[in-house]
Amino acid sequence: MRIIRAKDYDDMSRKAANIIAAQMIMKPDCVLGLATGSTPIGTYAQLVDAYNKGDLDFSTITTVNLDEYKGITKDNDQSYYYFMNDNLFSKVNIDKARTFLPDGMEADSKKACEEYDKIVEKVGGQDLQLLGLGHNGHIGFNEPSDVFKSGTHCVDLTESTIKANQRFFASYDDVPKQAYTMGIKTIMSAKKILVVVSGADKAAILKEVVEGPITPAVQASILQLHDDVTIVADEAASSTALAIYDFSLEGTLCESPVDPGPSPENTLFNEGFYNDGEGIKIFKASDGSAFPGGTWNTKDGHFERT
Repeated sequence: MRIIRAKDYDDMSRKAANIIAAQMIMKPDCVLGLATGSTPIGTYAQLVDAYNKGDLDFSTITTVNLDEYKGITKDNDQSYYYFMNDNLFSKVNIDKARTFLPDGMEADSKKACEEYDKIVEKVGGQDLQLLGLGHNGHIGFNEPSDVFKSGTHCVDLTESTIKANQRFFASYDDVPKQAYTMGIKTIMSAKKILVVVSGADKAAILKEVVEGPITPAVQASILQLHDDVTIVADEAASSTALAIYDFSLEGTLCESPVDPGPSPENTLFNEGFYNDGEGIKIFKASDGSAFPGGTWNTKDGHFERT
């Protein structure tokens, strides 16, 4: 798991957009898994800006969205179809026939879920999946549970999620109480996963996701098992998380509060990081707590926990 600390929301959005743009440039016909909610809006704005500058081409891109409310029409301004069109699809040269979301107006839940799983399979799965992080650790609408659901399924939204979404609707009663969502297996099948996290109110859950036990009670904790996850978190969200750093090829702390420069062997740096030539040893976190995992090794130019 690679974790990049951004200065603020705008910096988080820029960094996340750069990662998505790199994927698009490397594979112009890639499949992007997309997310909704307030956090990715800035990322989409950055992608639109890059398109307007002539740096990105969406014409051969395919997208599959994580979720959609059940029982809400596409033209409803709170549907995720409307959200994606308003924030991205209508502003770039993407082929709308290559953009997919679960059918929120399909009353038959079993049919809606099976059809969406077939679509994701037919397009070849996600080359990169963008995720936000819910206050209770949900990704997509995979709410805290005693199991990790595999494929697309219909969920009853938790009270905390309904309240979090209430700001987008006229009243609490207007907030949908069910949604169709990709399952954890589908999300984890993505080749790469990118998570954007912003705000002090997400700090506690981010810490739990990164360092806590893997449990369906915190659905995003499963991301610890994926081979290629990048989390971009602003300073407020990463304030209590451990090891929120990105390392360069040379072993230099690139995004730490204190930049110690190159770290030679047997040198203590940044209050708890120690390079003994075999890996980065973690003595403690910024809050003084013990860091689990101990040793970090290089992978693709970054130090990562083993």
